[in-house]
Amino acid sequence: MEIAYWIVGGLLAVFYLYAGGKKAVQSQERLLPMMGWVDRVPMPLVRTIGVLEVLGAAGLILPRLTGIAPWLAVAAAAGLVLIQVGGIAVHLSRGEARLIGLNIGLLVAAAAAVWLAF
Repeated sequence: MEIAYWIVGGLLAVFYLYAGGKKAVQSQERLLPMMGWVDRVPMPLVRTIGVLEVLGAAGLILPRLTGIAPWLAVAAAAGLVLIQVGGIAVHLSRGEARLIGLNIGLLVAAAAAVWLAF
């Protein structure tokens, strides 16, 4: 179970560090080609989502690695589940049901990380 957590948590952390970092620092024009939804969401919210994703990535790794408050890994994974629920809702509201495959995959992986972290 420990090895499975590190695989799932590590992959999620890499993804969210990259994606969240982009949302946190890049302009709307640079994000738009790969994230079409940023045209309808205020940039402060996009930045907030990016920061939450980066914090979630850190929360998946650092508590388990240091042994300090390891329950934070569960909280971080649960937070990433909620981010993906929101992402699915945004895509569906925009009529982009065909684009939720990645969101569903990330949601399932984050839910698995919650389960594995227990």
